[in-house]
Amino acid sequence: MSQQGIVGRVMQLARANLNAMIDSAEDPEQMLDQLVRDYSAHISAAEQAIAQTIANLRMIEEDQKEEAKAAQQWGRKAQAASKKADELRATGTPQEADTFDGLARVALERQMNAEGDVVTVQHTIDAQNESVAKLKAGLDQMKIRLRDLRRKRDNLVARSRSAHAQARVQEAVKGLDIMDPTSEVSRFEEKVRREEARVRGHEELEASSLDAQFASLDDEHNKAEIENRLQALKAGRAVARAGSSRSRSAAR
Repeated sequence: MSQQGIVGRVMQLARANLNAMIDSAEDPEQMLDQLVRDYSAHISAAEQAIAQTIANLRMIEEDQKEEAKAAQQWGRKAQAASKKADELRATGTPQEADTFDGLARVALERQMNAEGDVVTVQHTIDAQNESVAKLKAGLDQMKIRLRDLRRKRDNLVARSRSAHAQARVQEAVKGLDIMDPTSEVSRFEEKVRREEARVRGHEELEASSLDAQFASLDDEHNKAEIENRLQALKAGRAVARAGSSRSRSAAR
């Protein structure tokens, strides 16, 4: 697709009335999926076009700078040739002076051509900058629209699934006699209550059993610790008495 075609398509999609399109669609979800694909594809094409346009623009700007330099160089050459012609004419050599004036005219003509190229290239640069600006503006709008599309699609899918789920529930409820207290609904509720009570009973039993086991472990541990500390106390006093006896013996 050409650059102008991309610009037109981008701006067209960016200005599209999405809500009206969705409301008029026979299958909104399918249409949203297609729009998401279209937007994604054109956003990718627009990004490539912008990148290529900017690359071309930079090359043109470089060429313009070269033409501007050339114009300055030809101007300096024309000035140098004209000055040389004046010097020769002052020394009495008019024929050689005319030759250098001719060179000055050639240099001035080339200077004018280079300056004209600079002006012409500037028009191209302005047009390219305008195209880039349009593409960027359309691209930004399309990215916003794409986010809106995805959000709408996700909401629509969620609503559709919810509607299907509600329909299935309604179909299931239709098969029950809700006016009869002994219907399937009542029996199911009673079954659930019994199951919940059974689970609570097991939990209480396990909790009490575990508490007793842990308490027994704690008692055994405490008894063992008490015995260890008692033996340590006895051993400490025995060591102290032995040390005291040796001290008295040494003093005698």
